[in-house]
Amino acid sequence: MSDELLNLRNTIDRLDEEILARLAERARSAQRIGEIKRGNLYRPEREAQVLRRLAEANPGPLPDQSVQRIFREIMSACLALEHPLRVAYLGPAGTFSESAARKHFGSAPALVPTAAIDDVFRAVEAGNAEYGVVPVENSTEGAVGGTLDLLLANPLKICGEIKLRIHQHLLSKAEGIGAAKRLYSHSQSLAQCHEWLNRNLAHLSRVPVASNAEAARLAAEDPESCAIAGEAAAELYGLNVLAANIEDDPNNTTRFLVIAHHDAGPSGSDKTSLVCSAPNRPGAMHSLLEPLARHGVDMTKLQSRPARGGLWEYVFYVDVDGHREDAEVAAALKELNERAAFVKVLGSYPVAAI
Repeated sequence: MSDELLNLRNTIDRLDEEILARLAERARSAQRIGEIKRGNLYRPEREAQVLRRLAEANPGPLPDQSVQRIFREIMSACLALEHPLRVAYLGPAGTFSESAARKHFGSAPALVPTAAIDDVFRAVEAGNAEYGVVPVENSTEGAVGGTLDLLLANPLKICGEIKLRIHQHLLSKAEGIGAAKRLYSHSQSLAQCHEWLNRNLAHLSRVPVASNAEAARLAAEDPESCAIAGEAAAELYGLNVLAANIEDDPNNTTRFLVIAHHDAGPSGSDKTSLVCSAPNRPGAMHSLLEPLARHGVDMTKLQSRPARGGLWEYVFYVDVDGHREDAEVAAALKELNERAAFVKVLGSYPVAAI
């Protein structure tokens, strides 16, 4: 072994010991904060500020995403010393919803799988979980209508968002596709891979199931089948990846929301979501949107959804840049409340980064 290599390894050993000592000091400080606050220590806005600051201060060579992922785990572990979180998500284990929950909360929380999106809302509302993670829209397939309806009907707030790049893989117990007679997957994943499937597996019978994880489970039990699912499901069920990244859009991304009994405080880079309805008269939509433009509030999303109250009546889901406590947003919301037939602020929360 060369002297240079030995010196570098000794340097790494010394740095590891210094990092460990600093981690212990950080954990003790987090414990002391818990003793002072005596409540829920998870603050979405504070974590967003920390991760943003670290990315801005990152000198390299580690990329910003790696630095943020490391510190997310550190914060997750420190928080668990005082109060391990329970996070409900659309299960079963191995779904993209589980991957989104782990991306946002780290590996320390207890993740609670549920059978349906409304079960996630019920788990949080009943106190069986402090937080929930639900899909709300996909860049290819659009909005998840069930989530939008539940946000309107439920008292829970949005306190965070997660953007997860979705990579779909063709999985099987077999080493090749030759013997396969069936393809299991969630209907959205089948749609996201439609063109690839038509080019490569047009002969296979496509069987929609409740989730990609369920598809992987069925493929693990059925040697004459394959599944479309993510990497987590492949590992969980011991499946071979026959083809990777088969989604038609290489930028395929799903946006998830974090729901709780509270939203988040201002973090400096925030988004506010709301739902409203317009009175049935000419120019009503212009009247609703005009205060946003006049107060310089940038609207980033406008989604219509049929209202449950009557035929051909609609509610409108709106996302705007900024926190509801920001002066411009607060002024625009005040005017909107005066003009709209109905307004519900769904929450303000830190903007997610890919």
